[in-house]
Amino acid sequence: MFKAKILFTGPSESGKTVLANFLSDTAENVGGEYRPTQGVRILEFESQPEGSGDNKTCEVELWDCSGDFKFESCWPALMKDSSGVVIVFNPDVPSHLKEIETWYSMFISSQGLLDNQCLLIAHHKPGSGVEDERLPLASHLSRLSLIHSNLEEEPEDVRQTFCRYLGNVVNAMSESREQEEMSIIT
Repeated sequence: MFKAKILFTGPSESGKTVLANFLSDTAENVGGEYRPTQGVRILEFESQPEGSGDNKTCEVELWDCSGDFKFESCWPALMKDSSGVVIVFNPDVPSHLKEIETWYSMFISSQGLLDNQCLLIAHHKPGSGVEDERLPLASHLSRLSLIHSNLEEEPEDVRQTFCRYLGNVVNAMSESREQEEMSIIT
């Protein structure tokens, strides 16, 4: 069974914890007052990734990383051995569109992850008008998969898209493992 370590990163107050709780079926902190994540929270659960070769269950470690730059010195340790990165941002906050470029360079390009190991989630908070409009992203960000999430109106669409993304991550892990095994053999 594959074990995928997925980092949830992005600006503060973008909805990372709400999405992480939803995807892992964790009920803590549902609704209520905003409490920023201190450092990182690790949620473990099993999921069936869509589109992975053998469609087996995958163990997922979802690392809900704080968006506060005071924890920046910890980020290299969090990134170690990660299988994928999800950048969560609030499209209704103009500064978030600029900030995601920083998150991309810190968490994705620095690790050399493939585009299919990354996902952008434009998370719409309850009560905001959900627009699936095209966002003005930098060219390197527009290569990544982008989904708009709204847990009030279409929660299962978010879960299904995450399972497809997880399938991409598992496939990349499988290919990497096969290449490693072949290099040992030859």
